Amino acid sequence: MVWAIVGVIALLVVYAIFIYNGLVGMQQRVNQAFADIDVQLKQRHDLIPNLVETVKGYAAHERGTLEAVVEARNAAQAAQGPAAQAAAEQQLSGAVGRLLALAEAYPDLKASANFQQLQTDLTDVENKLAAARRFFNNAVSEFNAAIQAFPAVLFAQQMGFAAREFFDVGADARTTMDAAPPTVKF
Repeated sequence: MVWAIVGVIALLVVYAIFIYNGLVGMQQRVNQAFADIDVQLKQRHDLIPNLVETVKGYAAHERGTLEAVVEARNAAQAAQGPAAQAAAEQQLSGAVGRLLALAEAYPDLKASANFQQLQTDLTDVENKLAAARRFFNNAVSEFNAAIQAFPAVLFAQQMGFAAREFFDVGADARTTMDAAPPTVKF
């Protein structure tokens, strides 16, 4: 009888260790995925000053647009946490979009090899960033589901595991994405 009780207790301890280690692994995956987003954001932030300088050479009198991009970049670099970063990055995306739209008004800028290369690099970083966000949100979804599932829900919070925030583009961006796409005229 005593051996059966000791066996059940040992089995429960081993099972709790197994669940704990699984949650730690998932938490590390979330942290790694967020670090991947940070790498892509740094690359994006590093490209933007070059883009601003290139545009400045062709469209120096578009000072307001150039300053808005720089301010949005600085705010995005200072943002902390998934929600704040997502909001700041959305503002930066809008400012960069307005900057890229200037190329339509300046044929010399549009034809510049440097500008074209920067646009290509920025598009590449944006694609990698979108993939990193999807990976992060998937990792967060799995982690949040794991800490809310039975039996982990019984002790996950006591072991320091809390639900994580998604890297969400926000309601404003979703509304913009659902709207009709902009038309480009040549």
